[in-house]
Amino acid sequence: MPYWLSMGWRDHVFSSTYDIDCLDNRDEELIARVCGMTKLLERYHRAEVRGVDRIPTGPGLYVGNHNAPPMTMDTWLFGAAVYAQRGIQDIPYGLGHEWMIRLRGAHEVIARLGAVRACHENAHRLFEAGHKVLVYPGGDVDSCRPFRDRHRIVFGGRQGYIRLALSGGVPIIPVVACGAQSTWVVLSDMRWFAELIGADQWLRVKVWPLALTFPWGLSFGMPLPFIPLPSKIVIEVMEPILFDRQGVEAAADDAYVAACAQRVETAMQDCLDRLADERRGS
Repeated sequence: MPYWLSMGWRDHVFSSTYDIDCLDNRDEELIARVCGMTKLLERYHRAEVRGVDRIPTGPGLYVGNHNAPPMTMDTWLFGAAVYAQRGIQDIPYGLGHEWMIRLRGAHEVIARLGAVRACHENAHRLFEAGHKVLVYPGGDVDSCRPFRDRHRIVFGGRQGYIRLALSGGVPIIPVVACGAQSTWVVLSDMRWFAELIGADQWLRVKVWPLALTFPWGLSFGMPLPFIPLPSKIVIEVMEPILFDRQGVEAAADDAYVAACAQRVETAMQDCLDRLADERRGS
């Protein structure tokens, strides 16, 4: 870890007000208020959220394509639609990057909205309690994909989400967002630069995006919170996927996991292609 990250000022950047492995931080009143305020985002982005009625009861794993950090407009829109149509029981807990969950200012809000440290142990505890969990397998490589790839699912070969669903015996519920990546313009993900500075070692990111945002203009690295461009966002909840084999043995079978991942990612890409064609036509 670089010296500057180990200095005392980290205490001023990262907060530990809430235990990020605790499942009891969620504040239902705050969730209700945030979902109410999301009405403004719905109008601004002319948002549509479809297929909420396809969400099954009981525990499950929402799997989404990731867009435009740190704003992720689609996450807020999806959560508000689920809350309005299904109630708090189907609002997901989010598995998040530790440094983002601990970031002062964000920490005090997103921990109360249900964000916990991303690890299989926390996810299994949530499944056992009957909750749903939201993951973005592509993480930084998906959310910072270049503008030319805005209509691509980019999970980067990451298959841990499949092992998680198999070992937990829960269905995968794909959630595909189209248009959210157009709220900023990524010129390049600059993977080579992230590798050069060892960002994967000290920040656990593989990209260092060069992007255009409003009002900051050209940014290098993860940008400050920005005003998202008024892109139309369409989100579709797909039919749940429950694989034939379940359990720890299935999760340890590399070939089976790869086949399951191919099935999920192909279905999500087909959906994204369809939404992109529809959005262009409108």
